[in-house]
Amino acid sequence: MSARTTRTRLLAATTVALAALALSACDNGKGVRSEGPGKGSSTASESSARPTAPTAGGGTTAKPADTGTGTGGSAGGSQAGESGSGTGSTRGSTGGSAGKNSAGSKGGSPAQADTRHVACDGSNTKTTATVVSRPLNHLLLTVTNTGTRNCDLTGYPIVRFGEAQSVPPVAEETRPQAVVTLAPGESGYAGVLLSSADGSGGDGYTAKTLEVGFDRGRGATPALPAKGVHVDDRLTVTYWQQNLDDALGY
Repeated sequence: MSARTTRTRLLAATTVALAALALSACDNGKGVRSEGPGKGSSTASESSARPTAPTAGGGTTAKPADTGTGTGGSAGGSQAGESGSGTGSTRGSTGGSAGKNSAGSKGGSPAQADTRHVACDGSNTKTTATVVSRPLNHLLLTVTNTGTRNCDLTGYPIVRFGEAQSVPPVAEETRPQAVVTLAPGESGYAGVLLSSADGSGGDGYTAKTLEVGFDRGRGATPALPAKGVHVDDRLTVTYWQQNLDDALGY
């Protein structure tokens, strides 16, 4: 055997040995070829991010972790925005209503107590004067609403008998608890104490005419009996009343 043949065989054997070593390095000893840590890690990440398959028992497919987080954030932001907007609107509306209701009911009612309706006066009522038998020396004034709307009969009658230069005082204890309101056709009343029952009054005279004034508007001139009425310095009137008995109770 020549030296050249020997070298050729030795080179071939060396090549086979190197090939065997290369194959051994690529083999992990388990019969599975490893493709390196990079691809294996990527596969694991993709596997964990993908939805899992439905289970045999009918379980729902799990959502990816990153998708769940994004949805939760959006829902939270949307709910917070809507909540803030709703709260702001509610507070604004409630505050405006409360402010308006408070100003209207508390501030306006007392000032409007006497002006809920038009005032009763000589233009929308008819006034009569009647001498009554009981109580003694009393005159009853009756005011009837002849209009088409309710009217308020406020205060007391401002009466002037004959040529008198002054008007009589009002009995404060007869002040009503509420404004006297007359619907069309309804009447209000006031009593007039003409003179003392025992004759103790002074400056008496006989009056044959009467003028009746109201808080507002035109007055009235109801007729008196033809013989007139006797009045003295005990002359007193009551406030306007809703019923006749209260007018004659003084």
